[in-house]
Amino acid sequence: MLCLSAEGVLPKVDYAIFADTGWEPKAVYEHLDRLEEEIARPAGIPILRVSAGNIRRDALDPDHRFASMPLYILNQDGRPGMTRRQCTGEYKIKPIKRQIRELLGHPYPQRVPTGMFVEQWVGISTDEFHRAKDSDVKYMRNRHPLIEMGWSRADCVRYLTSLGLADTPKSSCLGCPFHGNAQWRSIRDNSPEEWADVVEFDAAIRAGNARANATGNRLLGQAFLHRSRVPLGEAPIDHVTAAEWAALQAQTAEADLEELEQGVENGCSPWACRGSEAEPVQDDFGLAS
Repeated sequence: MLCLSAEGVLPKVDYAIFADTGWEPKAVYEHLDRLEEEIARPAGIPILRVSAGNIRRDALDPDHRFASMPLYILNQDGRPGMTRRQCTGEYKIKPIKRQIRELLGHPYPQRVPTGMFVEQWVGISTDEFHRAKDSDVKYMRNRHPLIEMGWSRADCVRYLTSLGLADTPKSSCLGCPFHGNAQWRSIRDNSPEEWADVVEFDAAIRAGNARANATGNRLLGQAFLHRSRVPLGEAPIDHVTAAEWAALQAQTAEADLEELEQGVENGCSPWACRGSEAEPVQDDFGLAS
């Protein structure tokens, strides 16, 4: 949408906002810098980078309140489970709303006057039209230009390719538990430093986040980044053999097999988070987001 706006296909936007969890892959930050230099700045579109902190550091800090990631749990009785997902609301939605209030000139605790709002463009394509929703606050009105244009994910890829941006990386936390095996392999095989980082983090959160442990709310089980619920460095992320794949097909639905390899469908954006609807969070006035 930024490129479409910069080229004049869509009206020129006033701002583009990137919600930074502090733990994106290096390739994402490099791509964002390139977009800013080659696309946004020449078109006079400021990119605002907003943040609520570093999600990795916060998870390991016993003195910091932490919004939980959706970790895979192996309970003491051997049953599987997952922790609640609060990270999208805390690290993406809330900082975006805070920035928008400041742009409107009414930061918390001020109330935004009736009738004052921003039109917010959300990059949801026709493939995921079911995620196109109205905003839950009156000072933000959502619009979905890609759906209005009838563009699918494939259309977006073709357009980016025509601009020399075919290598646009997915934006998600480096250690997001919703990664599929293909994403884990890509980190391991192409970025050894980042792989060491996520393997170290996986080991560090085995007993849950540090804040919960410090306050006596210790996890009754073990936490993992990979859905196999084994340490990431030992997880079965490599391509399976034909025989193993046939066995998996006999036991697992086709959609689940695709998810195992490619990760949970839909982008990990503030308004279309992977896995399920975003965990409700409270805005400045206690309104569910």
